[in-house]
Amino acid sequence: MNRSRAVAVALIALSFASVANARTVYRCVRDGTVSLSTAPEPGSRCTARQIEDNAASVPNLFGTGEAVSGVLYERVQDGKTVYGTRKLPGSVKVLSFTVPAPPGEPAHEGLGRVSPPRLDRYPKQFRAASKATGVDEAWLRAIAHAESDYDAMAVSAKGAQGVMQLMPETSREYGVVDPFSQDESIMAGARHLRALMRRYRNDMTLVAAAYNAGIGTVTRYGGVPPYAETQAYVAKVKALYGNYRAALDKPLAKSRAKALTSP
Repeated sequence: MNRSRAVAVALIALSFASVANARTVYRCVRDGTVSLSTAPEPGSRCTARQIEDNAASVPNLFGTGEAVSGVLYERVQDGKTVYGTRKLPGSVKVLSFTVPAPPGEPAHEGLGRVSPPRLDRYPKQFRAASKATGVDEAWLRAIAHAESDYDAMAVSAKGAQGVMQLMPETSREYGVVDPFSQDESIMAGARHLRALMRRYRNDMTLVAAAYNAGIGTVTRYGGVPPYAETQAYVAKVKALYGNYRAALDKPLAKSRAKALTSP
């Protein structure tokens, strides 16, 4: 993915204003790629655009509907400090950032928060789904916790439903009749995770990203989409997985210790 296309204009304007107090931004085109800069880029065709102080009113200077991640670079040009989104010779990285997913993308942060494990929620269903699919129960619970906080009736702003927050098309793919049935939702979520694990060869970072933003989005960006929602979600799931792995291991450790000390 071209880095210069990976920037939200509003954030760029805020970044420029904070580090350079700039009000003129140059839209520069080179080899079919677009970048923004506080001065014309050497070797690019640049057009000056005046930016109002109110960042919320900044137009999309890239001319695309994408809102993705970006990097802001600093360089010295003609004796002046210049900031831009294209890495030119002599540029130094100032900051990187993520921005909200564009409208219509399934990416979401999830309804749950990182909080203590809740092993009392649907224990039979999670054990059964884990046994049937081979997916680690800790992963199933981490996803459910992050997605719905175990609320079987949860509906997200994106339209995801149930404990595992499956989108309607995903529910249909796995034969779900009632998306608000904890039994059906958990089993379908486990089957979906198993399919993702096979696709991504057990790379659980990509599995979590695809569960959140969709396979097509992960493919398009060649990895975890740079959307703020997805990156927050992946971090949350990883943290919850560690918590659940530890919580599920405790009873096993006690059982083993008891067996070893039994006459």
